[in-house]
Amino acid sequence: MRTTTVLIAASLMMGLSACASERGDTDVDADVSTADGSGGENAEDGASEEEPVSILRSDIEQPEVEAPLEPLNATIGFPDGGSDLSGDALAALKEVLASEQVARGLPIVLRAHSDAGGSDAVNERASQARGLAVAAWLIENGIADDRIRVIVFGEQNPIEPNALPNGAPNEAGRAANRRVEVLVGSARRAPPPEAVTD
Repeated sequence: MRTTTVLIAASLMMGLSACASERGDTDVDADVSTADGSGGENAEDGASEEEPVSILRSDIEQPEVEAPLEPLNATIGFPDGGSDLSGDALAALKEVLASEQVARGLPIVLRAHSDAGGSDAVNERASQARGLAVAAWLIENGIADDRIRVIVFGEQNPIEPNALPNGAPNEAGRAANRRVEVLVGSARRAPPPEAVTD
């Protein structure tokens, strides 16, 4: 056991000696603590002759890291039964287009909704048409189509009641439900499926 300890200590001293010779130091023992925890010859001084050196290289420029952005949310409203973009819708889309989230190339998710004024199939087609109308406008204005994902909900997720308590249509609620929610920045897209080759 004692022989092993002596061999380990000797190996350590040789390794430190090699490191010291690369730095140009000649007195390796001065920087090495003894086995009992006391310092070497200069332990009483309490000060090192060398100044601490930073491990960061000053000759290499560090890259700037962009701060993460909060996702951008916007809601685009639509008239009853239509997918035409109104003046208010165009104004909202222009704000989205001018946002920093879009400028940074973040993904865009369009969540298309309808009211409950028709059958499920009709409402699904109407919400799909609205989502595609918003996507087409974004693409016409310079957004790459591979950044855009349209999700069609139909009448599934109303934000307001479609009917009043007495069963009559709630026109204000239905108008609020005819919408496309634009989300820029937080959706993670699944990687495209790999091409199948024969």
